[in-house]
Amino acid sequence: MIISQTPYRVSFAGGGTDLPSFYEKEMGAVLSVGLNQHMYVTVSPRFKASTRIAYTKTEIADSVDDIQHTIAREVLRMTDLGKHLEITTIGDVPSGTGLGSSSSLAVGMLNALYAYKGEISSPDKLAKQACEVEIERLNKPIGKQDQYAAAYGSLNFIAFNPDGSVNVEPVPYRPETLQELESRTLLLYTAQQRSADDILVKQSAGTRERGKFEILCQMRDLAIEMKSVISGGGSSSESIDEFARLLHQGWLLKKSLGFGISNSAIDDWYAAAIKAGAQGGKLLGAGGGGFLMLVAPPEKHQAIRDALGNPREIPFEIDRRGSRVIFISDRYK
Repeated sequence: MIISQTPYRVSFAGGGTDLPSFYEKEMGAVLSVGLNQHMYVTVSPRFKASTRIAYTKTEIADSVDDIQHTIAREVLRMTDLGKHLEITTIGDVPSGTGLGSSSSLAVGMLNALYAYKGEISSPDKLAKQACEVEIERLNKPIGKQDQYAAAYGSLNFIAFNPDGSVNVEPVPYRPETLQELESRTLLLYTAQQRSADDILVKQSAGTRERGKFEILCQMRDLAIEMKSVISGGGSSSESIDEFARLLHQGWLLKKSLGFGISNSAIDDWYAAAIKAGAQGGKLLGAGGGGFLMLVAPPEKHQAIRDALGNPREIPFEIDRRGSRVIFISDRYK
């Protein structure tokens, strides 16, 4: 049996500039971090000449072509492992919550299946092939940031070049700066799940409009500025104060794009959080629902929770390792 563990991601700035409608004209860039919430994939041998896949439902297929789970089907085609497999997927957080779960699944499944074949995979290979699965084979209207964030983990500045290449730059930081960010950040669930595809289709088409494109340029530039703030030499407290200010600025820019990124309920939540002491924040993912991230002094956290009705939350802790295989047992062929 093989078990892989792959982080979800939190994107701070630059989301949308990882779409080809933007980066084919201008370099795109995001600042993102791996989150200490994970997707687990297990792979083990199956006696029968079929493939069994368990996720929110269970499939047993005699042929790879018969598998309904699209990511699993394409990853199995890519890794060419054939039948006699039991595959299960378990996520710490459900899909549609803005944490990049589908890309974490694609990366984690690739990692587990290659390990089952006895191969070690680099983060770059996992990210590239996950992009191929989701964007090229399945024609999802998504960008490339989630796959790279899941594969690499930690805090990275990820650049998307006009030729389609991607550069991952680990951001240097002082431990106390990231600890300050972790202690100040809240991840609160809006109780609204959504598919990002519709929003991303609209955003990709709307990028061609001059005003929208200029906003995306500003969002990209904010990612560059936030990277400098995190890696700068100021005190950790001052750095996160400035980081929160830029986060707020980025959310206002992202909302101004339209495309259904926000709605009145989310706007009310954000306004109530700011009134209760939040310094900045944003809705994670493409928009429309999922998790609201807020940065605030720890002594303000309970007031913010109270103002928002004490919603479900998950801890903001940074995963510093990326996708990895955490268990390998003996197997038979």
